[in-house]
Amino acid sequence: MTDPTNATATAQIDATLATLPADQRTALQALRETIAGAAPEAEDTISYSMPAFRYHGRALVAYSAFKAHCSLFPMSSELIERHRAELAGFATAKGTLQFTPEHPIPTELVERIVRERMAQIDAH
Repeated sequence: MTDPTNATATAQIDATLATLPADQRTALQALRETIAGAAPEAEDTISYSMPAFRYHGRALVAYSAFKAHCSLFPMSSELIERHRAELAGFATAKGTLQFTPEHPIPTELVERIVRERMAQIDAH
């Protein structure tokens, strides 16, 4: 049975993505699908007013679009530091990885970050 709060979050995320410019919508939908594929147990949720995934009751990752970029929030500054070399072509900050639809974060890197974030959650 689907959790009604999950269904509500999924509908809210779908509605949010539908309002974005086509290039950002396509980029974030692809990112969403990559995250869902890497974390099949994770559920859609809203975290800090952004589309996100929850895994075992904890925030896994979030993502959003902004005026000049999109962002992936791995909810772990440690993961950003761990992948600093692979993220050299992207703007990063303590909690965010910024990218554009024209220059998305590589799928395999997103999958690795998601799996490592799940491992962090499982370890606590």
